[in-house]
Amino acid sequence: MVPRIETLSAKKLIGKRLTMSYSANKTFELWRSFLPHRKKIHNCVSSDLYSVQTYPPSFFDNFSPDTEFEKWAAVEVADFVDVPDDLLKFNLPGGLYAVFVYKGLPGAASKFFQYILGDWLPNSDYKPDDRPHFELLGAKYKNDDPDSEEEIWIPIKRK
Repeated sequence: MVPRIETLSAKKLIGKRLTMSYSANKTFELWRSFLPHRKKIHNCVSSDLYSVQTYPPSFFDNFSPDTEFEKWAAVEVADFVDVPDDLLKFNLPGGLYAVFVYKGLPGAASKFFQYILGDWLPNSDYKPDDRPHFELLGAKYKNDDPDSEEEIWIPIKRK
C-alpha cells in the first residue's frame, strides 16, 4: 500500500476536543458531543469531517497506550468570524503529508496504523513531523460499515 504525498495548505477548523489515551479512548464520547452542534456552523467549506490528533513531541518514540494526547472532532470553515459559543477554533498547519486510504471497520485499523508507522515510514524517504495527524471522513465514510473509506493523513518530512 503506497500513499500519495501531498502538501496541505493550512486550514481553519471548528469543533470540540478531548484529552484521551489509546487505553482510555473517548472518541465515541467526543463525536457524540460534537455532531449535534455541527448544524450551528454556517461557514463550512465542505461536508467533510476531520478527526485530528495532536500528540506530544516524543509520543511515538517510546509509545505507551497510556500516554495522553488531544483529539478533535471538527469541520473546516472559511474563517473564524462566527464561532458558536460551545465550539472551539483550531488552526491545522499546512505541510507535507503521506495520505493513505483506509477501508474497513474502525476496530481493524490498528494493524493498518502499525503498518504505516512500523513498516512504511521507517522504510521510506520520510520521517514523522511534529504536526497534527488526522483522518478525513468524506463522502465514502460510513460509520461502522466494512465498506467505509477514510483518508489517513500522517505528517512527514524528508529524512
